[in-house]
Amino acid sequence: MTLPQPLRLRAEALGATLPPLLAEAQHLSATIILGEHGRKQAGMGDAFWQFRPAMPGDPLRRIDWRRSARGDLPYVRETEWQAAQSVVLWVDGARSMAYSGGQGRPAKSDRARVLALALAVLLLRGGERVGLSGSAVPPRSGRAQVERIAEGLLEEDAEYGAPEAIGLAPHGRAVFLSDFLGDLAQLESALGRAAESGVTGALVQVLDPAEEEFPFDGRTIFESMGGSLRHETLRAGELRSRYLDRLADRKDRVQTLARAAGWQYTCHHTGQGAQTALLWLYRAMERRR
Repeated sequence: MTLPQPLRLRAEALGATLPPLLAEAQHLSATIILGEHGRKQAGMGDAFWQFRPAMPGDPLRRIDWRRSARGDLPYVRETEWQAAQSVVLWVDGARSMAYSGGQGRPAKSDRARVLALALAVLLLRGGERVGLSGSAVPPRSGRAQVERIAEGLLEEDAEYGAPEAIGLAPHGRAVFLSDFLGDLAQLESALGRAAESGVTGALVQVLDPAEEEFPFDGRTIFESMGGSLRHETLRAGELRSRYLDRLADRKDRVQTLARAAGWQYTCHHTGQGAQTALLWLYRAMERRR
């Protein structure tokens, strides 16, 4: 399969904008350098993190006598956790994700793939293991993994996609990107299996602004991207209120499922810049114990 160079190049460019964005947001700028993914917690490693006052039970070998000599209290020198984590990505490849409601706006699938690949680029540069759900692209480290992930993201699915909880590393991390307009029972099942394995992560609901605003009126033909569903009406405007109520209910249900599984949730619109969503995702991948 030929490597999707335009997708990879856009993802690389998006990832390259993250360090300035992190500095502007004043978040993680003190502990993250592109290529060194700081975890902001004490643990095994060589990189210095912080000094803290010694507590009962701390072994004498951990006390930093030079720092302690500056005052009356003994201080412990802590290093930063540097063990790599496994992050598994699932990007909805369903035909519903091919929708774009405006000229010049990317399709939902295009935006979701670029975000996923950009996140993979950043995490792999930081030494993490990243892969795709399923068995085709298991989590691995190294620059070559970017190409494997990019190729895997080209696969298409059915009318509406179903998230997979296959290939998740126990106590690892995961990211699901989708419009979540399909059967939510499948999402609930996937999140349940992930929770049983101690996997935490993030849901990114990708929607087109037209799906949020419903800017339709008069005679309108609504057809699913796969052509299996079709509805024609002469008064589309009369459907707006009911549609918006159902969409709000669905978004609330997705968020509730995420919360119940201990996952984070955000809704991203393709009319917005991708950098904000990438920053949110990168921060969501911080390990919290």
